[in-house]
Amino acid sequence: MKLILRQDFQQLGHIGDVVDVKDGYARNYLIPRNIAFEATPSSIRQLEEEKRQHSRHLEKEKLSSEKLAVELEKVSVTIQMKVGEEDKLFGSVTSQMIADSLKEKGLTVDKRLIDLGDSIKALGIYTVDVKLPGSVVGKVKVWVVRE
Repeated sequence: MKLILRQDFQQLGHIGDVVDVKDGYARNYLIPRNIAFEATPSSIRQLEEEKRQHSRHLEKEKLSSEKLAVELEKVSVTIQMKVGEEDKLFGSVTSQMIADSLKEKGLTVDKRLIDLGDSIKALGIYTVDVKLPGSVVGKVKVWVVRE
């Protein structure tokens, strides 16, 4: 039986691939779990439409991510921390602190998208990457100052 894969399936292939499998495997496993559907002319047209919609969605997501990255480049965030001897911080600057500071500036960024790399444990100026959807990376300047 010829099927079109709706999602990546490790044993068979990738989205949109037309595969030939045994009838029982198709009817009892792949089709009920929406992993694949039968390759008919109408289903092939449906798959093409789903691909077009998915690509449009990815383009819109990338455009909005690029706009946000440009806005992030313009913004600098100041975080006040308590310090001890030799300007060592009590604790460290977290991605949640940076996300909250960005929210105060009017930019909503999920803390999981902020990539600190090494933890920030000293006063200074840091450039922090924000990994946005669509493989776009924005950069935020973070000033860590004493409280």
